[in-house]
Amino acid sequence: MSENDRAGQFGPIYLPALQRIRDLWLELEPLVEDTSYDDVVAPTELQISLADALGDADAARLDIQWSELGMYSFHYVDSGDVNWRFDRHPNTHSPEVHFHPPPEAATTNVEASCIDVTEVSLVTRAVHTMWRAAYEDEDLDRLNTASSPP
Repeated sequence: MSENDRAGQFGPIYLPALQRIRDLWLELEPLVEDTSYDDVVAPTELQISLADALGDADAARLDIQWSELGMYSFHYVDSGDVNWRFDRHPNTHSPEVHFHPPPEAATTNVEASCIDVTEVSLVTRAVHTMWRAAYEDEDLDRLNTASSPP
């Protein structure tokens, strides 16, 4: 996610939240191939690599940020150039909690997110639940349609 996509304060990255998100994805998702941080000394992003992806793509990655203020970004990108994002951050173009739909996850194409929880484990479970439903049904429309996930 571009810093230009945000207006207002996102806050410093909260490493314990990224560690919890990593642990949950490892627990919940058998397709997790690898996890890493963008910087081992001062991480700002958790990267989760998946062994399979949505549709015809054969690999995917989630780039995740979580701040001390409870702001977040779960950005999915795959080998078929499909992108989508669940975000919570101040901005001028959408509600604070929003979804950037596939295939581009464009800043100008935003809808309200179906995620209405704010606790790190619950948000993580919600994103995973919707990703898994879209993966199993091979239907990108499943990504932001759950009622009060997780």
